[in-house]
Amino acid sequence: MPSGEYDPETVEAKWQDRWVAEDTYAYAEDADAVDPDTAFSIDSPPPTVSGSLHWGHAYGFTLQDFVARFERMRGENVFFPFGFDDNGIASERLTEEELDVRHQDYDRREFQRMCREVCEEYEAEFAEKMQGLGISIDWEQTYQTISPEVQRTSQLSFIELYDEGREYRQRAPAIWCPECETAISQVETEDDEQDSHFHDIEFDVVDSAESFVISTTRPELLPACVAVFVHPDDEENEHLVGEEARIPLFGQEVPVIEDDRVDLETGSGIVMCCTFGDQTDIEWYQAHDLDLRIAIDESGTLTDVAGEYAGMSSAEAREAIVDDLEDDGALLDKRAITHTVNVHERCGTSVEFLVKDQWYVELLDKTDEYLEAGREMDWYPEKMFTRYKNWIEGLQWDWSISRQRSSGIPFPVWYCGECEHVVVAERENLPVDPLADDPPVDSCPECGHDEFVPENDVFDTWATSSLTPLINAGWDWDPEAGETTLERPELFQFDLRPQGHDIISFWLFHTVVKCYEHTGEVPFDSVMINGMVLDENREKMSKSKGNVVSPDEVVSKYPVDAARYWAAGSAVGDDLPYSEKGLRAGEKLIRKLWNASKLVESLTDEAPEEFDHDDLRALDRWLLAELDRERTRLTEKLENREFSKARDGLRSFFWNTFCDDYLEIAKQRVRESDDDAAKYTLQTAHRRFVKLFAPVLAHATEELWRDMYGEEADSVHRAAWPESLDVDADVAAGETAMAVVGALRKYKSDNQLSMNASVDRVQVYGDVHGFEEDISGVMHVEELETLDEEPQIESVVTGVDLDYSLVGPEFGSQVPDIEADIEAEEYEVVDGNLRAGGAELDPEMFTIEEERRYTGEGEMLEAGDAVVIVQHGD
Repeated sequence: MPSGEYDPETVEAKWQDRWVAEDTYAYAEDADAVDPDTAFSIDSPPPTVSGSLHWGHAYGFTLQDFVARFERMRGENVFFPFGFDDNGIASERLTEEELDVRHQDYDRREFQRMCREVCEEYEAEFAEKMQGLGISIDWEQTYQTISPEVQRTSQLSFIELYDEGREYRQRAPAIWCPECETAISQVETEDDEQDSHFHDIEFDVVDSAESFVISTTRPELLPACVAVFVHPDDEENEHLVGEEARIPLFGQEVPVIEDDRVDLETGSGIVMCCTFGDQTDIEWYQAHDLDLRIAIDESGTLTDVAGEYAGMSSAEAREAIVDDLEDDGALLDKRAITHTVNVHERCGTSVEFLVKDQWYVELLDKTDEYLEAGREMDWYPEKMFTRYKNWIEGLQWDWSISRQRSSGIPFPVWYCGECEHVVVAERENLPVDPLADDPPVDSCPECGHDEFVPENDVFDTWATSSLTPLINAGWDWDPEAGETTLERPELFQFDLRPQGHDIISFWLFHTVVKCYEHTGEVPFDSVMINGMVLDENREKMSKSKGNVVSPDEVVSKYPVDAARYWAAGSAVGDDLPYSEKGLRAGEKLIRKLWNASKLVESLTDEAPEEFDHDDLRALDRWLLAELDRERTRLTEKLENREFSKARDGLRSFFWNTFCDDYLEIAKQRVRESDDDAAKYTLQTAHRRFVKLFAPVLAHATEELWRDMYGEEADSVHRAAWPESLDVDADVAAGETAMAVVGALRKYKSDNQLSMNASVDRVQVYGDVHGFEEDISGVMHVEELETLDEEPQIESVVTGVDLDYSLVGPEFGSQVPDIEADIEAEEYEVVDGNLRAGGAELDPEMFTIEEERRYTGEGEMLEAGDAVVIVQHGD
């Protein structure tokens, strides 16, 4: 029997250990399974190993856990793995910060070893924290995105797409992060509002005394200027088209060209094109076959093209060039602005555009197909599909998957040293490292040359993370069949992809692309998108703001189940502010469940395991029927991932209907007459409540289930989700009876009477047939009578409420007179209009306030649709 106060520290640690030791959440492997309906598979997000887990991780995984526990109790064989995303820039930067090193200063293999050691420490911490939050992960199903098995999958994906013509290598402008010194994809950039300056710079027209002004935020790009553009509709400057302009300080002469991509509303309306400052520069370069002048290198340092400014950082060069322009008289104005800058989302560094040899996955030719693939999935919430759609419709680049880093999965590629013909690894030999392994051929198939250059780049993190459904389903090359196959076909398509809305364009989109290209199918039946955790002021948590809350900090103060209760407090997709009030509410519910459970067990000694429902009292049948309705409602909400509505409805029914109403009545029946019907109903309802609360209050329900229903009993999380009892009951009469009990309870409280105090006489106008004895018993009513006709009640006008937004403008100075007549009750309503103070008000200008009053003997109480008359004492 539960005894004493609930001790979450002891209980939670005990069950977290036992769940792992007993393999409570193990996925049951079925070697013969081929049908995806035989498993409920969750493609859980592998957290990036970039530091300690934060409260956002805890929140997201807790929502996933609600689904896993719910589906498991519904009899599903749940596949709920855990991955560590440890093969990209984030893990490299973590290693550099932890060890105070730079990856460029080490041999690649040595630095990779350092990364592995740092990541392993954090991964052990990740696992410990996930277990400490009660997440029902099958820890036998873990993977690392840098492991040899995953490297094989990632390289196989590359070879498959390359052979299908979906990948290509090209020397072209690439988005470049000078801080990380690597190319990045469009999805890895974000907009950042930054303070800057517009510089008005005078350009001379060659062989003319004329000049014009260009406004730019990046004067350090002047040495990279290769053209000047004017809009075709710019009548003021159209005469410049066809002329040559001389670049101040640097002297190169460039053509003035017209193009309708010029923004007439920004700056002077004349724009310089530099190779490269932004996406438009790239478009102009390609469309007009312009020269290439690279003035900024991989580290954000100016090149020899910049002359005397070579070797300076972009910021240093900007300052020096502006000073020299001013000295030269070419700087006409400098004014502060705020503008949007593209930055690398990993480090916040402004990106550059450099010409590099890069590998790309072709996307732009199939955006319609990827959009349609997204429509095939169920979205929770549905509105998040719009973000997916907007991302696809805004794509401007194919997917750059090359990264110039030390730690990552290598491209399985070599190049002929003579003709640069691409040689890819054999599928059977994967994974390979071209820096250490020989190519699969002795000589070039194209030219016969026998020397090869290994590819030095590694894959983008998302090129591998996008394969998580295929990684978990065991996608691999079958040499006998000569095709790719799935070792676990029952998992694919996955039933659920849960993730944050911030990585729809990263993880979700790229996963759809990869899986669609490899299988011809969308990877998921449904997508569940969670919002972000905000601080209590509804601001995004960040280290720089100092408002980050760690999981350790929360669970050191509150039970884990209280944190789980809080996590269920928002609609999926919506951001959720961290709230200690919400945590305390969860703590109170746990205490209420615990104490009610103790009371139920004390009342249900030798309760019958079975009872003919027809022999139950009306109130018992009503309670079980209402619990059936709540079970149906709760099931529907959980199926639709409406966790907040599921949680709040169940809590309200348990706390108010069961504890406050039924339990009080049943307690009295058991204690006074050892009522078996009440015992059976209490125990039946309690068992169902423990199951229904189990997905959210995972630890407390496990403790109660095992304690009250047998020490050797299986986990509540492996118990069957309750089926409907199909009890026949008069639901309406029961609801009315409970409303009457509530009204009488309030009457006693308002009149400072104890709940055990007798009430002389109660009359009820309303259908409470079959519940009279229960009302009288719990509220100690000496005489209870039901009325066929409503008591003598009349409506009394208690006042007039004016709508001053209408009355004021219409009647102005008459308003005080109108108010005086209303106060003195010297007004009348004629044909719906109010006459007062010499004015006549239309119906929309006022509201007549009325009150129902009982004119007979006793005090009238209103209980929903019922009327209760109480006669007590003198």
